[in-house]
Amino acid sequence: MQTKNKIIFLVIFITFSMFVLLIANLIYNFRDYGVKNIDAKAQALAKTIEHSLTSQMVTGVIENRELFLSQLEDLPNIDKIWLSRGKDVVDMFGIGFNNEIARDAVDNEVLQTGKTKRVITENIFSKSHYRITIPYIATSQGKIDCMKCHTNAKEGDTLGAITITMSIDDSKEVGITTVTHTAVIALVLMLIIVFLINFLISPFLSLFDEIKKVMNKAQSGDYSHRVENAQGKEAKDVASWINGLLEKLEITLDAIDSKISIFLSDNLSEEKDHLINVKNTVDRLSDVYRFRKTIEYDESLEEIYLRLAHVLKDKLNIENFNFFESDTVNNKIEVVYTQKQLYCNIVETGCRADRTNTIIDSTQFKNVCSSCDKCDDVNYFCIPYSISNELDLIVSIYTDSIKETQRIREIIPYIQDYIDSAKTVIVSKKLMNILELNARTDPLTGLYNRKYLEDSISKITAQATRADIKFGVLMVDIDHFKLVNDTYGHDVGDNAIKIVAETLVENTRESDIVIRFGGEEFIVLLYNCDEKSVESLALKIKEAFALKKIPAGTTTISKTMSIGTSLYPKDNTNIKDCIKYSDLALYEAKETGRDKVVAFTPELLKQ
Repeated sequence: MQTKNKIIFLVIFITFSMFVLLIANLIYNFRDYGVKNIDAKAQALAKTIEHSLTSQMVTGVIENRELFLSQLEDLPNIDKIWLSRGKDVVDMFGIGFNNEIARDAVDNEVLQTGKTKRVITENIFSKSHYRITIPYIATSQGKIDCMKCHTNAKEGDTLGAITITMSIDDSKEVGITTVTHTAVIALVLMLIIVFLINFLISPFLSLFDEIKKVMNKAQSGDYSHRVENAQGKEAKDVASWINGLLEKLEITLDAIDSKISIFLSDNLSEEKDHLINVKNTVDRLSDVYRFRKTIEYDESLEEIYLRLAHVLKDKLNIENFNFFESDTVNNKIEVVYTQKQLYCNIVETGCRADRTNTIIDSTQFKNVCSSCDKCDDVNYFCIPYSISNELDLIVSIYTDSIKETQRIREIIPYIQDYIDSAKTVIVSKKLMNILELNARTDPLTGLYNRKYLEDSISKITAQATRADIKFGVLMVDIDHFKLVNDTYGHDVGDNAIKIVAETLVENTRESDIVIRFGGEEFIVLLYNCDEKSVESLALKIKEAFALKKIPAGTTTISKTMSIGTSLYPKDNTNIKDCIKYSDLALYEAKETGRDKVVAFTPELLKQ
């Protein structure tokens, strides 16, 4: 039911209730007033009869009482008057004229109790009567002493009673007429009130119903509806304001949604409410923006991947996943983050998702990827992301159920948002790493260069001191290298340097550090190595190089090398000084015939 109809119905109900109460009160008051008025008349008439009969008894004309009573019956609205003698009067004077004894139960009750009795007989469509029966009580008080005549009566005895019946039709007619007129007037007023209320508030109630409809649609997310059919200037103004506000809201929401959503990937689960969609979009963009601003200040790629892992775990509730980097130029894949364990052997066998550039979902085709050789008890979901032309990032997610895999599929856009925001930062960090590596790497041999040694020597020394680690230090130099350049040219000299680097790498461990110190000189830092091992490895390197063939145009040549060695911390507690000692030992090797290994001794400092 519309609000307008509800209010009009409520007004009619209240007005009608007031009308009914008014009429009921009026009827009650008129009846009460009529009964009291008739009762007063009856009381006065009864007293008049009492005094008249007493006077007739005193004057001796009591025999004329019947004529007297019949004359009273001719008065207006008087129906009947009769006397009822009490037992004492009957015993002393008889029953009187026309059997002046109790005629009914009412007379008997009054004679016995000595109390006035009233009986009203009311009928709406027929005559109505009022009857009052008043007792006469014996008394010796006052001007007339009842005991003089009624010698057998006692004080307070009921000598008799007089009954008067009167018609109340005139009073009833007056009341009905008054009530009818009042009802008509009240009904007319009620209709006028309802009309005025309807006329005055109808435009606002109609407006309220329209607003209610529009707001109900807006509550469900539909902001396209407008307030219509407004009546009256004020209602039209309000409708115009609301419609204008809704128009601005709808246009603004569309603009915000379209402009902000371009920064995010598609949302697969849109809400019906456009406002909630905008809120969710802003929340997503805010989260991604904070993530982006945070990783911009991270120092390394490892920190960025840790940050991305935190997002997947804490924000997206993904429990088991790994990250892989794919170098598309060199076809090399590297594990960059492991959450729980490695399931795939893609470092050796390659990645199907990266190769096909498609999402791999084992719930759609079991054993779809041959690289996942430990995935019998889990479902895997691999997503390739292109970071740059040379780099792809592969996110492998592992689940225990198809339902969880389906959830992962639904939140792919959210993962995409974070990875898209991290792309430029990852590329930047990669580029910085490359630049830093190039700055610390010798371009001819791929070994660390002198700058790397200068930047790292203090850190290496501190770590070795803290962990009590021994280092062997080799200083390596090609014998008569200048002669090679002068005889065969610099290209052959470069080949010789490359073969030295190759020989050093082949005969050292991953924990050892091989450095091209400059020209034909190389430094090798042997990790956790004793004196005997240092000498043995130096000889091994020297002999291995002597067997190498160096391309020199259409022929090959062989060369020898000299090596000087020192020990940290035996010879010095600073590795930088040990390098100087190895250089002294190398100088000694060259001065004493070349193609040999010379260990540092304190005597060399004296020379």
